[in-house]
Amino acid sequence: MWTSGRMSNAKSWLGLGMSLYFWGLMDLTTTVLSGTPTPPGKLEALLSDKPQTHSRTKRSWVWNQFFVLEEYTGTDPLYVGKLHSDMDRGDGSIKYILSGEGAGIVFTIDDTTGDIHAIQRLDREERAQYTLRAQALDRRTGRPMEPESEFIIKIQDINDNEPKFLDGPYVATVPEMSPVGTSVIQVTATDADDPTYGNSARVVYSILQGQPYFSVDSKTGVIRTALMNMDREAKEYYEVIIQAKDMGGQLGGLAGTTTVNITLSDVNDNPPRFPQKHYQMSVLESAPVSSTVGRVFAKDLDEGINAEMKYTIVDGDGADAFDINTDPNFQVGIITVKKPLSFESKKSYTLKVEGANPHLEMRFLNLGPFQDTTTVHISVEDVDEPPIFEPGFYFVEVPEDVAIGTTIQIISAKDPDVTNNSIRYSIDRSSDPGRFFYVDITTGALMTARPLDREEFSWHNITVLAMEMNNPSQVGSVSVTIKVLDVNDNAPEFPRFYEAFVCENAKAGQLIQTVSAVDLDDPHSGQHFYYSLAPEAANNPNFTIRDNQDNTARILTRRSGFRQQEQSVFYLPILIADSGQPVLSSTGTLTIQVCGCDDDGHVLSCSPEAYMLPVSLSRGALIAILACIFVLLVLVLLILSMRRHRKQPYIIDDEENIHENIVRYDDEGGGEEDTEAFDIAAMWNPREAQGGGAPKTRQDMLPEIESLSRYVPQTCAVSSTVHSYVLAKLYEADMDLWAPPFDSLQTYMFEGDGSVAGSLSSLQSATSDSEQSFDFLTAPLW
Repeated sequence: MWTSGRMSNAKSWLGLGMSLYFWGLMDLTTTVLSGTPTPPGKLEALLSDKPQTHSRTKRSWVWNQFFVLEEYTGTDPLYVGKLHSDMDRGDGSIKYILSGEGAGIVFTIDDTTGDIHAIQRLDREERAQYTLRAQALDRRTGRPMEPESEFIIKIQDINDNEPKFLDGPYVATVPEMSPVGTSVIQVTATDADDPTYGNSARVVYSILQGQPYFSVDSKTGVIRTALMNMDREAKEYYEVIIQAKDMGGQLGGLAGTTTVNITLSDVNDNPPRFPQKHYQMSVLESAPVSSTVGRVFAKDLDEGINAEMKYTIVDGDGADAFDINTDPNFQVGIITVKKPLSFESKKSYTLKVEGANPHLEMRFLNLGPFQDTTTVHISVEDVDEPPIFEPGFYFVEVPEDVAIGTTIQIISAKDPDVTNNSIRYSIDRSSDPGRFFYVDITTGALMTARPLDREEFSWHNITVLAMEMNNPSQVGSVSVTIKVLDVNDNAPEFPRFYEAFVCENAKAGQLIQTVSAVDLDDPHSGQHFYYSLAPEAANNPNFTIRDNQDNTARILTRRSGFRQQEQSVFYLPILIADSGQPVLSSTGTLTIQVCGCDDDGHVLSCSPEAYMLPVSLSRGALIAILACIFVLLVLVLLILSMRRHRKQPYIIDDEENIHENIVRYDDEGGGEEDTEAFDIAAMWNPREAQGGGAPKTRQDMLPEIESLSRYVPQTCAVSSTVHSYVLAKLYEADMDLWAPPFDSLQTYMFEGDGSVAGSLSSLQSATSDSEQSFDFLTAPLW
C-alpha cells in the first residue's frame, strides 16, 4: 500500500495505496494545513471515488496531481512532494523510481526517501504540466513492491509576461478633416500568462503619445480621432504610442508599447490659386501650329486627384489664335499656337485663363470657389518670313500644241514682311526633270520650254520657288498642276499588221477580212473613224471596202476567178480618217494572199508553185562576187578617211596641253569693224532676218554652221520677247544632235531688267572713279 504526502510532524503515514499530496501551495483540508495528523477516515474519503461531506468544501482534492509555482529563483532545488509505500519501514530496503516527462532532467527523486525536487527553472508558458510515473522496487531483488502509479505535476502561473503587440508597429491612414471619433485602426496586445488565473492576462490600453489628436479605447484597442479639423497641409504624419498593461492596469502590472504611424490622407479642401495674376509671353510669328508659347500654373495645396487641374481660355481676343492644354504630370496649363500668326496682321493678344478642380467634394464647397483666373498677354515677334504665294495652289490647262515660249500662267508671290523685299522665281528641277517649263525670274511668268505631248505626259506637277533677294535663305514654294489638253495631232492607224487570204474559188461580194483602227488622241465626243480605199486604189477591180459605221470596216471581193499562178499576193491600201479638227488620216496596207481551198472554204495551200533554180554556181562566179564585196569595203573606208581629214582643223591639237584650257583657232576675227562676221539682225528681229533677201555671208571663209535663226518656226518668231526666242533656240540646239558645239560670240542689243548687278556694260566705267562692287556674285544662282 502506497502512502505519500508531507505533514508538519512528518510522523503519521496512512497506508491507503499509492496516495499523493503536497503541502503549502494548495488550499487542502484544514487538518492538513494545520499540521495535525489526518484521521484515517478523513484521508480515505479524500482518496476514494465516493463523494463525502466536508465541513469545508472550498476545493476538491485531486489525488494524482502536484502543483508547483513557475519561475522559482532559489538556489536549492524546489521541493515538489514525497512518495511513500506502506512497505517502507525506513531501513532503506525500498527503492523509489521516477519516470516519464522530465524525469531525471527537470525532476529528480530521492530513491530512499521518495522526495521529489525540481532541479530546473520552470516556465508555464513553455510547458504547463508534466506527466510522470512512480514505482517502488525491492532494493535487493529489484522486484516491484507496488504497482506503477501515474501522476501529474502542474505548473502554476505567476505574472511574469508583459503584453506584446505581435503585429506592431502599425501603419494607418485617416482622411484629413475627419469628424471626432472616426475610427483609425485597432491594435491588439497578447499576454502569454494564464488568462484563467487571476488578472495576469487582463490587458488595458492607454495612449502615451499622440494626444490631443487621437484616443484609444482601453478595452478594445481601437484608435480614434480626438481633434476636429486636422489639416494635412498643416501636419501630415503623426506618431502615436499605445501602451498595453496587464493586471487590469493596476499598480505592479507589466506593460508593453507599440508605435502607430498615422498619415492624414488628402481631401479636396483647398481651392486652386494662381500665384501670378498677369503673365507676359512672346511668340515668333513663324511658330508652327501646336508649338508651345508658355505655361501657366495654378497652385493647389492638395495632392493626387484632388490637385488635378483643368485649364480653359474663358475670354480674350486670342481665343481663336491660341489653345491651352493641361499637362497631366505637372498640372500646368500649356498655351499652344492654334492657327498661323502674322506680325503684320496682329502684334499682340490677350487671354483670360481659368484653372479649376474637376473633382469636387460637396462637404467642402463652402471653402471655394474651386477655380481661379489669370490674364496672359502674348506679343507676336516679327521674323523674316519666306515669300508666300497667292493663291496657294495653281491649276493650269494648256493645249498640247502650244508654242514653245508661250506664257501659260503668271505665278505671283510676295514678301509678307513689312520690308517687302524683291522676289526671284525659279522651278524646282526635281519636280520637272524633263525641263518642259521655264519661269521668268522677275515676273513669275510660267512658260513652255519644250513641246508638250499629251500622249506622253498628260499631267505635270511642278514646284515653283520664290526667293527673297536680300535673304536667299527665305524660300517659299507653290505647287502648280498642269493638265495637257488633247488636240487632234495623231492620225488613226491599224492596231496591228493585217494579213488575209482569198480562195481561188471565192465569189464576188465575199467577206475576207474585218479591220479596225486606233487613235492615240482622246476627243471629248469619242473616236469615230472613216474607211475608204486609198486614191491610188479607188478603182480596184479585185476588192472593195464597206464602212460598218462602228469604227470597223469589211473587205469584200469584187470578182471571182482568182488564180495563184496569175497573182499570189494583193496589197490593198486603205485610207483611215478620224473625225477631229483638223481631220487626220493615214494609209494602212492589207496583205491578201490567194490560196487554194476546198469546197467548204478551208485553206489547202497558199504557196505558188516553185520554179526550179540552179542550186550551184561556178567557181568563177563566186570569185567575182567576193571581189565586188571587197571593192565596196575599200570605197567605204576611203570615204570615211576623207571626211575625217576635212574636219581636222576644228579639232584641238593633240600636242597641246588640254589642262591649260586654251583653245586655238585657225582664223582671226575682223574686230568691231567686221560687220560680216555675224548677222546681228537675226538676234534682234528673227522675222526680218528670214525675209527681205538673202543674208550677208563672209567672203573670206565658209561657215561650218549656219545661223540657227532660220530654223526658228514661225510660231516662235512672232513673239516679241527675248524669252520666247531664246527658249526656241535652246530647244532646237538640244534636238540637233549633228550640230558641233562651235564657239561663237553673240552680241545682244537688249539687256534685261531687274538684274542684281545692274548694267553689265563697261562703256561708261571710264567716267566714274568709284570702285565697282561685285558683291552680287555671291548670290546663289537659281
